[in-house]
Amino acid sequence: MPFERIQPEKLSNSVVKQIEQLILRGILRPGERLPSERDLSEKLGVSRPSLRDAVGELQRNGLLISRANSGIFVADVLGSAFSPALQRLFSTHEEAVFDYIAFRRDMEGLAAERAARLGSDTDLQLINSIFEKMASAHAKRDPSDEARLDADFHLSIIEASHNVVMLHMMRSMYELLRAGVFYNRKIMFQQRTTREALLDQHRAINTALLAREGAEARRAVEAHLDFIAQALSDHLKAEKNESIARKRLAHEQAR
Repeated sequence: MPFERIQPEKLSNSVVKQIEQLILRGILRPGERLPSERDLSEKLGVSRPSLRDAVGELQRNGLLISRANSGIFVADVLGSAFSPALQRLFSTHEEAVFDYIAFRRDMEGLAAERAARLGSDTDLQLINSIFEKMASAHAKRDPSDEARLDADFHLSIIEASHNVVMLHMMRSMYELLRAGVFYNRKIMFQQRTTREALLDQHRAINTALLAREGAEARRAVEAHLDFIAQALSDHLKAEKNESIARKRLAHEQAR
């Protein structure tokens, strides 16, 4: 008969599965520190030896790392998505910038449509909360907080789409953006008129999501990223024009 005796699962295996799920779903993030061994064993209701066994297995699997005198951290599982050589190529070739924006346009439009349909009320509440923080930060002269919340807003939509492959892929893409691999994000927030337009675009996305209008949310995301592509293109053209103008001026002054 094709039956086997059921074996009780080791507690450490249950701990491994729970932490793996938290990492997979993006709840535990790369670089995040786990609670102390004592606190974590109490939270999970397991003995410290069982917890050590689980942590050891997760370390061997490359999901957790130990730092001397600091604790246990979620490994930088996103760091291997793009090799350093490919990152250098991205940063030095203009076409990669616009391909990146086009890729985001397609993926985030789909994510917004999914979020409107599949996101829970709590998901949409989180997105709305981040947008409200963006609106508050908009009043500040320094655009740094608004730029940071811009990334958080988009990632919260991807999280609300409940597709773990898309989540980790897009988080990796955003880490490259934050590191300035594609372009300096502050460029988008330097001019007040551009900041106003960006806030209005985020408001349109948020409003469509709260109304659970998936097609409208997707259109709003696509319009937003079309705007970013055009604004960046205009900025790059202006930089080239300025470089040419300076050469003309230098040549004229040398005559």
